[in-house]
Amino acid sequence: MVPSEENQLVPKEDMFWSCRQSIFAEMKKKFSQVESAAEEPRVLCIIQDTTNSKTVNERVTLNLPASTSLKRLFEDVASKVGYVNGTFDLVWGNGDNVTDTTPIDQNSDKTLLDAGFEPGKKNFLHLTDKDGEQPHIMPEESGATDDSAQDRFIGPLPREGSGGCTNDYVSQSYSYSSVLSKSETGYVGLVNQAMTCYLNSLLQTLFMTPEFRNALYKWEFEESEEDPVMSIPYQLQRLFVLLQTSKKRAIETTDVTRSFGWDSSEAWQQHDVQELCRVMFDALEQKWKQTEQADLINQLYQGKLKDYVRCLECGYEGWRIDTYLDIPLVIRPYGSNQAFASVEEALHAFIQPEILDGPNQYFCERCKKKCDARKGLRFLHFPYLLTLQLKRFDFDYTTMHRIKLNDRMTFPEELDMSVFIDVEDEKSPQTESCTDSGAENEGSCHSDQMSNDFSNDDGVDEGICLESNSAAERISKGGSEKSSLLYELFSVMVHSGSAAGGHYYACIKSFSDDQWYSFNDQHVSKITQEDIKKTYGGSSGSRGYYSSAFASSTNAYMLIYRLKDPTRNAKFLEAHEYPEHIKQLVQKERELEEQEKRQREIERNTCKIKLFCMHPTKQIMMENKLEVHKDRTLKEAVEIAYKLMDLEEAVPLDCCRLVKYDEFHDYLERSYEGEEDTPMGLLLGGVKSTYMFDLLLETRRPDQIFQCYKPEVMVKVHVVDLKTESVAPPISVRAYLNQTVLEFKQLISKATHLPAETMRVVLERCYNDLRLLNVSNKTLKAEGFFRSNKVFIESSESLDRHVAYTDSHLWKLLDRHANTIRLYVSLPEQSPGSQFRRAVYQKSSGDSGNLDEACERVKGPVGNMKSVEAILEESTEKLKSLSLQQQQEGDNGDSSKSTEASDFENIESPLNEIDSSASAENRELENQIQISDPENLQSEERSDSDVNNDRSTSSVDSDILSSSHSSDTLCNVDSAPLPLANGLDSHSITSSRRSKANQGKKETWDTAEEDSGTDSEYDESGKSRGEAQYMYFKSEPYSADEGSGEGQKWLMVHVDKRITLSAFKQHLEPFVGVPSSHFKVFRVYASNQEFESVRLNETLSSFSDDNKITIRLGRALKKGEYRVKVYQLLVNEPEPCKFLLDAVFAKGMTVRQSKEELLPQLREQCGLDLTIDRFRLRKKTWKNPGTVFLDYHIYEEDINISSNWEVFLEILDGIEKMKSMSQLAVLSRRWRPSEMKLDSFQEVVLESSSVEELREKLSEISGIPLENIEFAKGRGTFPCDISILEIHQDLDWNPKVSTLNVWPLYICDDGAVIFYRDKTEELMELTDEQRNELMKKESSRLQKTGHRVTYSPRKEKALKIYLDGAPNKDLTQD
Repeated sequence: MVPSEENQLVPKEDMFWSCRQSIFAEMKKKFSQVESAAEEPRVLCIIQDTTNSKTVNERVTLNLPASTSLKRLFEDVASKVGYVNGTFDLVWGNGDNVTDTTPIDQNSDKTLLDAGFEPGKKNFLHLTDKDGEQPHIMPEESGATDDSAQDRFIGPLPREGSGGCTNDYVSQSYSYSSVLSKSETGYVGLVNQAMTCYLNSLLQTLFMTPEFRNALYKWEFEESEEDPVMSIPYQLQRLFVLLQTSKKRAIETTDVTRSFGWDSSEAWQQHDVQELCRVMFDALEQKWKQTEQADLINQLYQGKLKDYVRCLECGYEGWRIDTYLDIPLVIRPYGSNQAFASVEEALHAFIQPEILDGPNQYFCERCKKKCDARKGLRFLHFPYLLTLQLKRFDFDYTTMHRIKLNDRMTFPEELDMSVFIDVEDEKSPQTESCTDSGAENEGSCHSDQMSNDFSNDDGVDEGICLESNSAAERISKGGSEKSSLLYELFSVMVHSGSAAGGHYYACIKSFSDDQWYSFNDQHVSKITQEDIKKTYGGSSGSRGYYSSAFASSTNAYMLIYRLKDPTRNAKFLEAHEYPEHIKQLVQKERELEEQEKRQREIERNTCKIKLFCMHPTKQIMMENKLEVHKDRTLKEAVEIAYKLMDLEEAVPLDCCRLVKYDEFHDYLERSYEGEEDTPMGLLLGGVKSTYMFDLLLETRRPDQIFQCYKPEVMVKVHVVDLKTESVAPPISVRAYLNQTVLEFKQLISKATHLPAETMRVVLERCYNDLRLLNVSNKTLKAEGFFRSNKVFIESSESLDRHVAYTDSHLWKLLDRHANTIRLYVSLPEQSPGSQFRRAVYQKSSGDSGNLDEACERVKGPVGNMKSVEAILEESTEKLKSLSLQQQQEGDNGDSSKSTEASDFENIESPLNEIDSSASAENRELENQIQISDPENLQSEERSDSDVNNDRSTSSVDSDILSSSHSSDTLCNVDSAPLPLANGLDSHSITSSRRSKANQGKKETWDTAEEDSGTDSEYDESGKSRGEAQYMYFKSEPYSADEGSGEGQKWLMVHVDKRITLSAFKQHLEPFVGVPSSHFKVFRVYASNQEFESVRLNETLSSFSDDNKITIRLGRALKKGEYRVKVYQLLVNEPEPCKFLLDAVFAKGMTVRQSKEELLPQLREQCGLDLTIDRFRLRKKTWKNPGTVFLDYHIYEEDINISSNWEVFLEILDGIEKMKSMSQLAVLSRRWRPSEMKLDSFQEVVLESSSVEELREKLSEISGIPLENIEFAKGRGTFPCDISILEIHQDLDWNPKVSTLNVWPLYICDDGAVIFYRDKTEELMELTDEQRNELMKKESSRLQKTGHRVTYSPRKEKALKIYLDGAPNKDLTQD
């Protein structure tokens, strides 16, 4: 019967509502609990573990409700840090209880709030030893009981204290206590020295091999025969004993590697674990000669196989016996996209024969002819310990790089090798057939692939016929061999990473309990069979040849199996079974470990703190490190420090004491009166890795007494004198933070003998933060005093006290003091010369007829060499009278000049208040110079070559190097011009002009006005930018150090660093003797490097005290002007780039105009008498010539120009051939192979980018038939030098292209170098003597030009073990 719809809905509805109500009730309950917990205040506890030097920097944070009991606090801390509760103490680490070192009661039921913890604040606690004993580590039972996959881990781990081997690691979460204790597995790890993970994996595998460990223990070391340090078996014995008995979590392998003859650099070389295995076994065999263990390696690891070739016509078989220590199995056959699925499949492929036919036929000695043959390998004997190497490293011939194959390859836990042994009868050639003749057999094992070093079958040779062998004997022998060939897997060595590098670790099964463990350097953990399967490698899906690139990089690399044979399978020796020498070794190592433990305990309880002492007689501050046990008293620590500082002969012991000292602030914090018997651990606040303070061993004379130092603050007091506007050097005063400002003033009054009633105190809390302390009852702590402070005091009765502080003279003086810097200015050595006469003439009159009169006016300061004092005293008066005439003429002719002058006269400067006589002269001289008309001056400078480029300054200016990232210009005054890039963007007119010209479009460019790196000294209205608020400037002559130059003048300048560069230059005008627009400012850095400061509107804020500045004569740039370096291009000279001069190009100027201005400069400075059509300008990029600039090109419109631009000047042999933007000029050079020489460069101008036109032009200038022309583009920097021994083969001759602007040529701009040759011309044949001689000449030539850079890649270091411990004797074998 089907229930009705109503009957279905009713019960479901009731059920739904009842469930809903119960859920709501539960949620309400939860919310109420959360709400009540949220309302309760919480306590933040930060616990520092000070019981161990390794954990002293660890912090454990707990955020607990304030109602939590102390008992619960200890439980939470114990759980967090991994210590057993009750084996440690907690003491206060901060706050009011900092001096209370009494441990907190761990059994108390007091709440945190009642115990003194502060909610909402950080409560610092120190975890310390309990009753002098180190805390007990909590046993980690979870690792043994929890088998969830989440808690287990297999994979590489980060290792403490090591460089690691790869960055492709997976992190493992381990407890806080794991860094302190031995692994819960009972096994000990090995420390990775840096990149020795491959060594650790092999050593752990050998240790976990019973037969190898037992045999090693039976060997006895004879100390009389060998140095134990260099004995490899002995050091392995010691290592195995430590691995078995040590209580450490991990032990070092440095003693083992030292016995290998390795130094520390070997730790940074990663090698292949299989290579190490073979080299180590070889070394052990050498060391074990004539001992019982002489044949141990062969007995355990050596197998035999037969390498045979069988004639398929007569059945004759030639063979030889090889031995092996491991079997290399290919992951993927050569050329195949499919990897072998399993180890068994790879083993079958290993012994799969191949057919030698066709050109590979085998010469049969019986048939006496070449016949088809079968070649292959047969296993004759498998070793007791079978080692399989999975060849995961391959070479990719497509990319020409080593690669790692991460394909999946399974391997069984038990491997039956009986199917691979040779037990079958020989088949006749008539009936035998090859099942897979085409199979690739990369593993066809020749003697060089297998470890045949231990072969004892050398008497067996090829050519022995096996037909006489009894088939019955072979079957009988083979049957017994097959019956015992079941192997069990016990070690998997895993590689994680790529072919370039990675990390090794080992998964090993213990024969004691059949449990798998992961030995990952110092980490040892339990794993399962499922974890082993994760090392198969591979990924889901098929991705073809590169499938391994997308697979996991963690996979098995070496497998070790042990034969399952109860009669041979050994167990590890028990302690009572050890030989006597091993028992002695175990006892010796235990004693050493106990001694190390005691020493570590002492180290852990030793306070290490910096100690200072001012030597009482030598008066020098000495520094050392005081190491004292925490239980030693202060009195004993003084004795230790006394001897440490070697003061026995300088002062008695009772005249010394230790005080708390702050080296950074040079401040004595406190003394320890009455605490001579207090332990140092208590006095210093416990044993810490670092202390926030130091100790000072203070001394006194016998007739003196020690001063008592309480926790105070140090205050450096500067006395300010408003009358002289001076700030006195500081005096030190000790004050208390709880003192009031009034008490502090009284304290200062005693120290300075100034009245406290009128005293004003200003605290400088930080830079430019000057705070007046005017609240008398406020404490110093409330005012912001700290450990070290600086204050300024002023105690005069001037009216300035009644002025608002920020408007007072005191504030202005302190503000100026805080911002004033001292600079040393080097003035030009030569007199101002004609530049200043010309400038003055321009200011006084626009009529050339008054030149003589103007020169007379300045004859005094200009005609003779004057000192700085003479300039200040004499030239000012002469310029003053001159300025009156200028002002009168200005009033009649140009009202703007008088307005400008008045603006400058009204500038207020603090200089006026300091030195009225000097400032008046400076100000008047400054005003006269500033009246000049910048417009007239600019036009005069542009047209006058003498002003533009003075011969005397060109050598210095030529050293300016460009910098595209700085407003300053690099200059090295000690060397020739350095060839740096000019910073011009490659995407300028040169890179795209061809397409623009072909399209017939006009080229436009962004102006570089904002980015030119310079600012005009005057704005658009002609008003000086030097007019600023901060104008403090004071100077005095200064005698520089020796070596600064004969007769060189220096100024020591105190200036407000908020002043602009423009105003600074105007202040320097009287001392330089020329207007600011006619000299340049260079900032001097270390190694005499100079940077020109060119941004006039920037302040001197980047300068600091005692910076040096050099002034050089030369016109400064105006707005829209650029300094340009002109180099001569000499295409056929050994050095094709020669510096000529500095010039100034302006925005809007045409190329022809710039050439006109260059003509007189070239004539006067360089001795080049040229006409305007005899030379061209072209782009310069590094040393490469580029675009040819045409006369009608305009700077900033057609040509992108920048600050400190560089151009080439090229002298023409004839008329200019470049007339249009669409043309292309290339530099061609003929190569004559029959003569082994290169001709000179010849320019070829093309009308288009056609390769055919280039061939025609080359044929025209060389006479080579068009069809025989071959050309190639030069490489590198102009002139594209290349050895004549390489040019014929190395260049890409005759590229298959039709245009020049495509790959591989990419010739889109002028200046490209083209080599060409006659393809019918034969290369000259050289004798060995001629070639060697030519090679020497070419090497010398290319080294001089710097165009050949040789690179020697780092040689990969081979893995070697040096039996004699002297690797330097074996270097020749590398």
